[in-house]
Amino acid sequence: MTDLRIQGLIITEEQWYRMLTDVQERVPEEACGLLAGKSGVVHYVTSVTNILHSSIRYRMAPEEQLVVFNKIDEQNLELIAIYHSHPNGPSELSETDLNEAYYPNTIQLIWFRQGTEWGCRGFIIVSDQVIEVPLKVYGKE
Repeated sequence: MTDLRIQGLIITEEQWYRMLTDVQERVPEEACGLLAGKSGVVHYVTSVTNILHSSIRYRMAPEEQLVVFNKIDEQNLELIAIYHSHPNGPSELSETDLNEAYYPNTIQLIWFRQGTEWGCRGFIIVSDQVIEVPLKVYGKE
């Protein structure tokens, strides 16, 4: 297994903007989705419905998750990241995010607003420690 703490997440500009568009369109609620790939390289991004429709919490629609997990298995890929937005901050994992982080060794992407712009940070939880990981977006300046 690749050490994602060092390598981070490798993503294309198109995948980056797909997430960005999703988080922008779902304001005021938290957007969420899954990233699949191998060795930290993203192959595809899928948005998932937030069944809570909340601005401070998310829960992915289980039937949509199952479809994505089956696709990941069929393509011999891995779940490498989960994204969700914090429309009103913070720019890091919340206490709720930490308590509900059910997928070990998976990067947690947090989209947050900085004024009128959106930013994104990646974190991985290792032995109850939160470690920020680099995000490498190819094609993005």
